[in-house]
Amino acid sequence: MPEASSSQDLMRWKKKPPVRRTVSQICPPPRRPLTVADIRPGMENDRLGVVRDSMFQNPLIVKAELGKPRERSSSLPGIDFNYGLYIRGLDGGVPEAIGHWNVFKQQPTCPHELTRNYIVMNRGAVKAGLVTARENFNYHQLKDIRISDQDDRRLKREPPSLPPNMTFGIRARPSTPFFDLLQHRYQQLWVQEQKATQKAIKLEKKHKVTLGPLYETRSSQLRKYKPPVRLDALWHMPHFQKVGPHLDTFPTEADRQRAFKAHREECAVRQGTLRMGNYTHP
Repeated sequence: MPEASSSQDLMRWKKKPPVRRTVSQICPPPRRPLTVADIRPGMENDRLGVVRDSMFQNPLIVKAELGKPRERSSSLPGIDFNYGLYIRGLDGGVPEAIGHWNVFKQQPTCPHELTRNYIVMNRGAVKAGLVTARENFNYHQLKDIRISDQDDRRLKREPPSLPPNMTFGIRARPSTPFFDLLQHRYQQLWVQEQKATQKAIKLEKKHKVTLGPLYETRSSQLRKYKPPVRLDALWHMPHFQKVGPHLDTFPTEADRQRAFKAHREECAVRQGTLRMGNYTHP
């Protein structure tokens, strides 16, 4: 009995050969459209009335079943149908490719029609005395001058010569200095620059030459001098000399005298008949 049980354990622990799956199991074919025969009671597409197979080919009518992918409404060809483009072997296959090599002959190109040289033809027409459109057209038909290929080659510019080791494109941005950012290196540099600037300002103030007291000269005194203004009494009619003012806009007599004093001091620089400015009139 123990020998039989040991043999059964060995058979149990032996590796079973891998199960090979077919292509249809690995990549199952797409689901075909629904038909009336596939509909069961209780399904999403179960409907009342007349039901036709064409109804299940309309994507606006077909509903997706619960827990299943949506059915395709288009019908697919049979199993024997091959998808893609089929290329027939007309080149002989590998033996003919190894045996000899087919070289394609260059096809003859169409002759390039040269463009007309209208500058030379118009110059010749003007020299010949032809000015109308009809005369110019007849002259172009009579003397058809074309631009040669050699002239085109001379006008075309050759591309600039570039060094062989030149690299095209945009330079890569330098990497971000993370260590300087983590160590606050830029803050330390800014503080050092501020300290150096303050130190330089203090040295400049220390070595700055202080000027002595300023003395008044004749030109500075004349600049500040205000010439006295002669005040002429205003003329009044004799019978109005003893009449007091009917309107007094100053609150006190001191304000009145102060305003007149300021007016008299500014009369030297003011213009006008009453010395009250450019836009005042008597």
